[in-house]
Amino acid sequence: MSHEERALYQAYRKKEQKQMIIVLITQIILLGILIAGWEWASATKRIDPLLFSRPTTVLETVQKLWHESALARHIAVTVAETVAGFLLGTASGILIATALWFSPFLARVMDPYLVVLNSMPKVALGPLFIVAFGSGMTSILMMALAVSVIVTALVVHGSFKETDPNYIKLARTFGASRRQIFTTIVFPAARPSMLSALKVNVGLSWIGVIVGEFLAAKEGLGYVIIYGFQIFNFNLVMTSIVLIAVLSAAMYQVVAVLTRRFER
Repeated sequence: MSHEERALYQAYRKKEQKQMIIVLITQIILLGILIAGWEWASATKRIDPLLFSRPTTVLETVQKLWHESALARHIAVTVAETVAGFLLGTASGILIATALWFSPFLARVMDPYLVVLNSMPKVALGPLFIVAFGSGMTSILMMALAVSVIVTALVVHGSFKETDPNYIKLARTFGASRRQIFTTIVFPAARPSMLSALKVNVGLSWIGVIVGEFLAAKEGLGYVIIYGFQIFNFNLVMTSIVLIAVLSAAMYQVVAVLTRRFER
């Protein structure tokens, strides 16, 4: 790299870092405005404080639950289930997409079934999972898997099919097998789509786990939400919702950092 190219690259990096700082500051300001607006609306009864609570009350509830040693357990259970569901859903979706690419006949046969399964409300499968796998972590993981696996398979398989056909024709000209074409051309070309699917699966995994905890859990943040509704403690409900939002945002940032490193 010449001196001029290095200077241009450093200027580009500085511009990107400056843009990232501006975005981060804007996000923090927007978050502060939302929290302040929530506190003001609840304090002035613009919204019902009994139903929607308020940030200061949520903070007090977090401190109380933390001192009682209950909050850490619920958070740990939900995070563990979400990470397991995220990994399981992503890996299963990629494996299904790979099988569909290797067998075009199977892809044509399964295409309408995948579309129907993707459009099916996953909550309806909850009672079946409870009966089949019991009211424990297995049924919750199956719910998380049901929410994310089909979307991942469709997205990744679509990216497999969008690989430049000229590269595939060239590889076949040199006698490459279907497996070699997949490992050296198709799979690397689909890597950006798979990394994007990871970010989508973060939200889907949280949805699946929380819905699963609604139906079949004795601990976890989803269980806390249901318990709060049952005893009409809406501060507990809002506290759990806020914690889920914070944890899901943190998990998304971790995945985003990892995907950026893979992209490099």
